[in-house]
Amino acid sequence: MLQSINQLYDDRIGALDGDVGHVEDLYFDDRSWAVRYLVTDTGSWLAGRKVLISPHAFGGLDRVGKRMLVQLTLKQIEECPPVETRKPVSRQYEERYNRHYGFPFYWQGDGLWGMSGFPITNLAVDGAPADEVTAPVSDTDDPHLRSAQAVNGYQIRATDGTIGHVCDFIMDDKSWGIQQLVIKTGGWLSETKVLLNTADVVRISYEESLVYVSATREAIRQAPPLPPE
Repeated sequence: MLQSINQLYDDRIGALDGDVGHVEDLYFDDRSWAVRYLVTDTGSWLAGRKVLISPHAFGGLDRVGKRMLVQLTLKQIEECPPVETRKPVSRQYEERYNRHYGFPFYWQGDGLWGMSGFPITNLAVDGAPADEVTAPVSDTDDPHLRSAQAVNGYQIRATDGTIGHVCDFIMDDKSWGIQQLVIKTGGWLSETKVLLNTADVVRISYEESLVYVSATREAIRQAPPLPPE
């Protein structure tokens, strides 16, 4: 089933034994277009600390009343290595993160999630990693993990000029792969929202706040409109 990413913001995250916080942002990989982490604001529970929640902890996306449940305990989340969300997420941090929970490394294998096309829930609920995971440690930042909140609003640069801007992302709620961008085109009184496949994206320029695509402006105008909610 397809899911609007905008609709996930402010959803509550529920652990097996209590509430974690609410969704503030999502980090996606701009090469594979997979959502790798939900950035969760823990509020007063961890004194304003933000934590990353991997789709591996959900398995699939099951939303009931703006609340999502993860197969983790509060202790597991509290003991997870802290992350500095104002800086790029390093591959070294991701390795520590995955070892903590026993998640597989998504960059090892040909699938969207490493050896699989879907997140794999295989956790030891007592807080110990489910399996011993090994991989070479790297201290470099991963420039391909990007904030969905930051890219929201980027202008679209077609092959023949600029048209509209990104206003949402549409993802598959099983694979957590982003399938389409929602593009707002037209003026204030005539704006419409159309869908653009991620396969049409050539690159994202974070310095220019532009999304370069392989389509023309007219092709984007004629793209399928966003269906009613």
